[in-house]
Amino acid sequence: MDLSIAELPQAPLALVSGPDAALSAAEAEGLDLLRRAISDEFRGRIAVVSSFGAESALLLALVAEIDRATPVLFLDTGQHFPETLAYRHDLARHLGLTDIRDVAPARADTERHDPDSWLWHFDPDACCALRKVEPLNAALASFDAWITGRKRHQSPTRAALPLVERLGGKVKINPLAAWSPARIEAEFAARDLPAHTLTAHGFASIGCAPCTRATRAGEDPRAGRWAGRGKVECGIHGGSAEGDVP
Repeated sequence: MDLSIAELPQAPLALVSGPDAALSAAEAEGLDLLRRAISDEFRGRIAVVSSFGAESALLLALVAEIDRATPVLFLDTGQHFPETLAYRHDLARHLGLTDIRDVAPARADTERHDPDSWLWHFDPDACCALRKVEPLNAALASFDAWITGRKRHQSPTRAALPLVERLGGKVKINPLAAWSPARIEAEFAARDLPAHTLTAHGFASIGCAPCTRATRAGEDPRAGRWAGRGKVECGIHGGSAEGDVP
């Protein structure tokens, strides 16, 4: 069946702890959806997909408040910044998340298709398929739904992002779709969430090291991803798994 927010069981809103306690209707709707999806509709059958990037801590903190045992899938591409790998461990410990799953490409596949780890340079789409899309499809096989941290403000390609999608036979939930940069910043501060160290160096969106640069003044947050390559998403939100990790 097609899923809509209205079809999920009703539950009280879990208000966030920011300095302005009043959420917009869209922000509150996404937060309520997150709670109901984890606790009721997809209990035991849902996972979070997280890049442990620039804004990831907020979604993971909200998830931890609902159920710290919610599976969190981290795409360990073998191409991450060392700072991201350190942040993945530190943030998981800080939030008390108990089921972080590193999802990596099969060694046989990387040895066959990218033995020198240079595929990103001449075919970034193939590199993302090898190191992200295919491993994630396999990891999601046992789940009926998954949660992303994508937001409408991040890029023009995400401006119409819905809260709920049904793609590839699974339900995909984007609970923070309507959240603004100001709200996210306020929540980081109110919750005293640790920041990814690269954000202090101008990285507004953080992916694999070879394909990520710091953003410049006036650019959208994802402008540093695959800059100059004519590519804006990694593919996990567009193929059989459909979308890009935030």
